[in-house]
Amino acid sequence: MERVTIKTLLKKLEGIQSIESVAAIMNCSKEKAVYYIYRLRRKGYVKTRKDSKNKRIYHISFENKLGGKSYIDIINESSPIKVTSSQDYKIYGKISLEETLIFAVKSKNLRIILASLALFKKISNWTELYRLSKLNHAKRKVGALYDLSKRIMKTRRMTKRFRKNSLPKSSEKYEFIIPNLKTKDFQKIEKEWRVYLPFNQGDLEEYKNRRPR
Repeated sequence: MERVTIKTLLKKLEGIQSIESVAAIMNCSKEKAVYYIYRLRRKGYVKTRKDSKNKRIYHISFENKLGGKSYIDIINESSPIKVTSSQDYKIYGKISLEETLIFAVKSKNLRIILASLALFKKISNWTELYRLSKLNHAKRKVGALYDLSKRIMKTRRMTKRFRKNSLPKSSEKYEFIIPNLKTKDFQKIEKEWRVYLPFNQGDLEEYKNRRPR
């Protein structure tokens, strides 16, 4: 039987895969699928993570070999909650935590934003975070998410200047972090920042159920 080339494997399997999906695409057994993943990993094309059920998920891409990182990579390095995205672009150069947090807020993706709460453990450049938050019209959203993160973990202290310059006036309208999505569990935070939080208490329990890095 003719051996499948690395080029062919990469072309057919590029993207997010499981052993089952590889087996289906390549019309082969699971044992053969494991071997194909092994060949691609040896060449540097595979990154592996585990999903919420502890099942291995494979991100197969030519860009993995180039060594760049994405915002999703940075979030996954910091958070016990692992995420993926169909728009997982690699960036070649240093990516700041502050920039990554703004990416998460702008994604309007519930799980990405939930995972990004872990970034507040490491945020130290509040001047830069304020600049980016202001530039992206996200000051109040970032402030509300910060106060939410304090409910589940130890965080770096927000500067008085960030809070003072970001808190809304009583006349300002409420904002949604995710359009039309709100719950009733964190109304005190919502009232202070005039931002509707998309999470309930049950969502935050996932942090308690996972071992932090």
